[in-house]
Amino acid sequence: MTVSSIVIILIAIFFLVRMFTSNPLEGTWKSEDNDLVLEINGKDSLTANIPEVGEAGNVQVELGCSIDKEEKTIAIRADAEELTRAAEASGGTYTEENLQNALTNLTTTFSYSVDQQQLTLTEREYGEQMIFEKQ
Repeated sequence: MTVSSIVIILIAIFFLVRMFTSNPLEGTWKSEDNDLVLEINGKDSLTANIPEVGEAGNVQVELGCSIDKEEKTIAIRADAEELTRAAEASGGTYTEENLQNALTNLTTTFSYSVDQQQLTLTEREYGEQMIFEKQ
């Protein structure tokens, strides 16, 4: 009886800790409007798979992010070194400026909401929304 009570309490503690410390945005999200794919890893790392432009293929760019679960905000920022690396990895197809322009709508602070398998990012200043489906 005592052992089963302790096991139940430990399981309850595990789920409570997991519920309050986990990242609700972690995973792979695909945009409904275009082929933009975000892969959110942890609380400070995000990979954006930018859809192809013309004949060029997709390119992946590592972005920094910070998530505030209390305020329900995510701030996404581009690192100049990472843009340089992604431009070089594209074999000259993209330049740093091309990548910076492609990421303009994404590198800002958003309010987020997650409803079942749908992520809505609302730009805090102008209210523009991007909707993503969980993959």
